[in-house]
Amino acid sequence: MNINCEYYKVFYYSAKLGSFSKAAEALMNSQPNLTRTIKNLENELGCVLFTRSNRGLALTPDGERLFGHIEIAFRHISEGEEEIMMNKGLAQGVVTVGASEVALHCLLLPILKQYRALYPGVKLYISNYTTSQAIDAVKNGTVDFAVVTAPKTKPAELLLRHIVPVTETAICSRSLITSDEPILLSELENYPLIMLNSRTLTYEFYAEFFARNGVSFSPAIEAATADQILPMVRADLGVGFVPLQFIKEAPDVRTLRLNVEIPRRSVALIKRKDQLSAAAKELEKLILSHSTLSS
Repeated sequence: MNINCEYYKVFYYSAKLGSFSKAAEALMNSQPNLTRTIKNLENELGCVLFTRSNRGLALTPDGERLFGHIEIAFRHISEGEEEIMMNKGLAQGVVTVGASEVALHCLLLPILKQYRALYPGVKLYISNYTTSQAIDAVKNGTVDFAVVTAPKTKPAELLLRHIVPVTETAICSRSLITSDEPILLSELENYPLIMLNSRTLTYEFYAEFFARNGVSFSPAIEAATADQILPMVRADLGVGFVPLQFIKEAPDVRTLRLNVEIPRRSVALIKRKDQLSAAAKELEKLILSHSTLSS
């Protein structure tokens, strides 16, 4: 049965207010129009929904049964509208972000703290991704957007915005290399290298960096996450490469001064072209406010 939803709206307000005239006022319509609408609904359903008395409208048994269902529907509609309005006001909501450890340490952590202070009712879900994983997650809608080390080329059908540069350095324990003197990149062939695994953009970046400088690249240890590199370096397992932000409070490691400069990379925000929710849009706005790079 395909009955006009407006009929049920008129029925709901007429039953709730107990008067066609009051319902007409609430719906900003005329009483004759509402009376005609109810008659059409009764004809469609094949039953009488109201009886009239000096006290106004009264529901028939069929009307009572119908109103029980319609009232639930309108309550759900009202709750949905209220939820949407609350989300617009950021009283609640959910934001999902794909992030790498580099993005967290070099950009996101203070921003997330600021966002939580502004919008404590919004739930944040932060997933740990490599850049390629993050791009897939953005494409399939698993996350609202991703903040990760920028890929070499912009992913097709996605928007990419470079946010902040990332300056990386070579580090080792103070017992592995005892001198503070500059060191040739080629000298690192004498030490075990600790690197992110071969499926990451970072591995590819350093493989190209070593190759451009004519130095062989053969990591002895491959870490699953960037956060694992510093503890391994502290344990005298080899030489690692990390962003400077990772070693701000690490006096027990030595920063190596190489004869060649490690090219800068950047942290980027990657998202789809469709509209973000109000909560996600506010977090994006905060992230972009910290941008020091052009897109």
